[in-house]
Amino acid sequence: MSTTMFDGPAVASTPRLKPGRRVMPKVARDQTRGRLFLAICAFTMVYGVLAGRLVYLGLTETDDVVHYGRAASEIATTRPDIVDRNGEILATDINTASLYAEPRRIIDPDEAAELINSVLPDLKPSELRRKLSGDAGFVWLKREISPAVQAAIHRLGIPGIGFLTEKRRFYPGGPAAAHVVGLVNVDNQGIAGIERAVDQRGLSDLHGAGFAMGRSDLEPVELSLDLRVQHVLRDELASAMERYHAVAATGVIVNAKTGEVLALASLPDFDPNNPVDANKPDRLNRMTAGTYELGSVFKSFTFAMAFDSGRVKMDDTFDARAPIRVGRFTISDFHGKHRVLSVPEIFLYSSNIATAKMALAVGLDNQRGYLERFGLLSKLQTDLPEVATPQLPKKWSDVAAMTVSFGHGIAITPMQAAMADVALVNGGILLPPTFFRRTEKEAMALGTRIISPETSDKMRYLFNLNIADPRGSGSRAGVPGYRVGGKTGTAEKVENGRYVNNKRLNSFLAAFPMDDPNYVVLVTLDEPKPEREGIGATAGLNAAPTVGAIVRRSAALLGVKPEAPQPGGALLVSY
Repeated sequence: MSTTMFDGPAVASTPRLKPGRRVMPKVARDQTRGRLFLAICAFTMVYGVLAGRLVYLGLTETDDVVHYGRAASEIATTRPDIVDRNGEILATDINTASLYAEPRRIIDPDEAAELINSVLPDLKPSELRRKLSGDAGFVWLKREISPAVQAAIHRLGIPGIGFLTEKRRFYPGGPAAAHVVGLVNVDNQGIAGIERAVDQRGLSDLHGAGFAMGRSDLEPVELSLDLRVQHVLRDELASAMERYHAVAATGVIVNAKTGEVLALASLPDFDPNNPVDANKPDRLNRMTAGTYELGSVFKSFTFAMAFDSGRVKMDDTFDARAPIRVGRFTISDFHGKHRVLSVPEIFLYSSNIATAKMALAVGLDNQRGYLERFGLLSKLQTDLPEVATPQLPKKWSDVAAMTVSFGHGIAITPMQAAMADVALVNGGILLPPTFFRRTEKEAMALGTRIISPETSDKMRYLFNLNIADPRGSGSRAGVPGYRVGGKTGTAEKVENGRYVNNKRLNSFLAAFPMDDPNYVVLVTLDEPKPEREGIGATAGLNAAPTVGAIVRRSAALLGVKPEAPQPGGALLVSY
């Protein structure tokens, strides 16, 4: 068999297809492309509408959006625990339910209002109907309701009524440390005390920025307070108010080496869990937010500046035989000795006449300079927001210098007096007070020397003498086993620009143990009455024994060891 070969151009023929493959006609391909294009356009339009709606909502702040957004922010706000130096909880968050409504979903506002009022009769019916009849998307009806109320309203089954879980602040100690810890408002925002200070330190900024919201891992805020000592202080102040029928009392215990506040109380106080009385004028934190003429407590500072300036020595004497008359003013002694007094006797007998002459020896400019150095002429810087500014003489004349020397004509906060006394007994270093933990090294880095160590030694000697010597005005503050020292202050109160003879502010400023003071204690009683008929109502008779009781009960808690008892004698440490 032969094969014929052809030369020349290829001959066109129908192409051969591989088995299993089909070629789509052109018309079909065009239809498929059209359907794909329509689908893409449809999806683009849908997503465009959604994106546009989101942009609209983002740029348009309707009342409902803003209101609900705020509500969500408010209920999410979480606060850190506040604890004392031993880890005892002073303030913490607990979950609580709050009642809200969505008026747009309320079918019958009148019926809904009537049903809700049957469980919550304290809500005004007219106000409740107004809220339920509106066109809002969200309204609060009542914040922080009890579980029983929540269950009762839930059983009503009203459409458009719901509950949100909020954070509520709880204070396990109630009023124990109310003026220090402070309180929050219904939105869990700090409005007083350390609670407000925590917000000012940045917590509110974190919440506003969206951080620390709904978190349970916030670090606790550790205070310098010792809750055990706080209870002792408050309890003794309450007992003193009852015993001496005083209208108010305040006290503080400060670490003399660090400036830490271990306890602070001001009575009457309030319960931050139910702060209905918190804004009453008599619930003021008198220790930092009230200013008072503290009377002879101020003599401590006059003696310190007299020694430190070199104008007065311990063995000097001053004539206290006759009152001092300057114009229409007369300076006299409460229990005058009517003789020349040595410097220690001036302190023991609390002579106004001799103290005024010491102030004149120091000089007006020096006196004012020392008081500024002691931090008594300017507003105290502290962690608490509630701090008052001192009230000073309008003109620093000879009369002003003499009256200021024994605590009249100048009104300061008791806390200022306590911190200045810290410097008088700790070697001469003025420390800023703190309600947070601080080491002695950190404190000394912040401190300022205001008097010499030698002057501090002399002041400790006089403080101790005033209690150890039976003639001293503070002898009733003595505590067996502890060397306590201090100074009394009995000041007539000012009403309508005049001193009132039968209304007094009694104070006792003390420190212990006097060989190397660790703690300063100040107690002030407002308008105390005689404990019994026939005796007076001076600071030595009420404020001094109150300090003694506080030291007796708190010294062991503070780690201050008592001295060995004398042979044959019993030693009472605490009760």
